[in-house]
Amino acid sequence: MKSKISLFVLQIILLFVLTNCKEDQPVENKSNTISDSSAITLFNDVLFYDGYGQTVDYPAPAGTMRISNSKYIALLPNSFTESIGNNLELEVIVRAACDNYDRIGSVFLTLVEKGKFYDQSSIAYTLEIARFITPFMDKNKSPNEVPYVFDISNIAKFIADKEITNNYDIWIEFDIFGVPYAANIQVAGCQGKDYTFFGTLKFTTTNAPATEIKQTLIPIANKIGFNNYSQTDVIGQTVKTINVEIPTNIKDAKLYLITSNHGANEGGEEYIRREHYIYFDNNLVDMYKPGGKSCEPYRIYNTQGNGIYGPSPRLESEWTSWNNWCPGDKIPIRIYDLGNLSSGNHTFKIEVPDAEFVGSQGDFPLSAYIQGDQQ
Repeated sequence: MKSKISLFVLQIILLFVLTNCKEDQPVENKSNTISDSSAITLFNDVLFYDGYGQTVDYPAPAGTMRISNSKYIALLPNSFTESIGNNLELEVIVRAACDNYDRIGSVFLTLVEKGKFYDQSSIAYTLEIARFITPFMDKNKSPNEVPYVFDISNIAKFIADKEITNNYDIWIEFDIFGVPYAANIQVAGCQGKDYTFFGTLKFTTTNAPATEIKQTLIPIANKIGFNNYSQTDVIGQTVKTINVEIPTNIKDAKLYLITSNHGANEGGEEYIRREHYIYFDNNLVDMYKPGGKSCEPYRIYNTQGNGIYGPSPRLESEWTSWNNWCPGDKIPIRIYDLGNLSSGNHTFKIEVPDAEFVGSQGDFPLSAYIQGDQQ
């Protein structure tokens, strides 16, 4: 009888130790997919960590892999790709943890040889398909999360192409690079913590099967550096030309482009709107200045005091005089019609002639690809 009681006591003590060994560690949702015929939650409240720190060894939620403290990956299941409709919506929800600054987040689509494990040797290519900026958030204040919604219906056409899915698995990369250092001091409950944000990522599609049209997708740049001091064609100038090899004729080709201006030093590029020039085959496709809208709709999400929003609302003219993007907003995906393209060599060029990059600081991360119907 005594031995049975002793064994029972030991079991209780062991259970207590196991459930308290990581005291005060935030709880991630361990179920990553909640799906029906039209939606899938691929990442469900996953927790990101110090982007500069050594990769943590906490278990990643089921169905995901942690590539680094700032990046998770997950396989898009066949059950979803086979039921894809003509429309596809991407929703990202970022919830505050212990990074109270504005950071860059991205979603990438990666093609991996069918049946192969995700690693560099089996990756065909990776595309950035969405980018966003986190707000200045205090996790103790409400609202403590911010949603971002993207229409990526062109990706639905790509996924619906059986030639693609018969040869490749589609992986999704979810990236939010952050650091907890300021929050460790400024935010109650963040002292000594190494985590930054919670993230949820969901795809929603129509139930009706997509019209299958063979697609050609040509990667041009995947969030590469772009500036005038190291990532440029000519040092001192902000210009980059990329050769594009198109293997087959493309009908109704479109160029998809993501850029955002960063550099928070004094006189930094983040605070000055510059004219951007986009060329394809030496023809001017567009000229634009990023930003140009009020950030007031996103003030509600910026619950941590900061110098961007200040204590009181600003006029639209004040915002548009300097801001390139808003903390709490998504970065636009710019889409340009290129018409029909013939196979062979082509060129993409981007130029920002007035950019200065004071002190050789700042960057304009660049992503671009071409997609169209095979002829």
